[in-house]
Amino acid sequence: MRKQLRLNKQRVTRKFRVSNAVKKNSTRPRLCVFRSARHISCQVVDDLAGKTLASASTYEKDFRESNPNGGNVAAAEIVGKMIGERALAAGVTAVAFDRKGYKYHGRVKALADAARDAGLDIGGKGDE
Repeated sequence: MRKQLRLNKQRVTRKFRVSNAVKKNSTRPRLCVFRSARHISCQVVDDLAGKTLASASTYEKDFRESNPNGGNVAAAEIVGKMIGERALAAGVTAVAFDRKGYKYHGRVKALADAARDAGLDIGGKGDE
């Protein structure tokens, strides 16, 4: 139990450090990611205006009808493609990737790569 509490505290500390660095050093809108055991969601947020420009997640009804499992890499790739298309439709071409406290690995990496492949400028692969 103590180990889990320590790991949670480390993740929360890392979350604030990463998010604050992205907010402070970038004028681009942020692509924020939330990952749970069963779902993944993301949104493009303009911090200057305080508005969400686009969002996509595995919670959506259209997604759940075609894909029963939202907690795997394949689901993250689909959500990444969806957010890339929706952001481009909203007029956003470049974003700063805010991975929160999650490691750039697995589902988070798959989402970012799929958004890049959909035409969204996040930066080079492996730069995060």
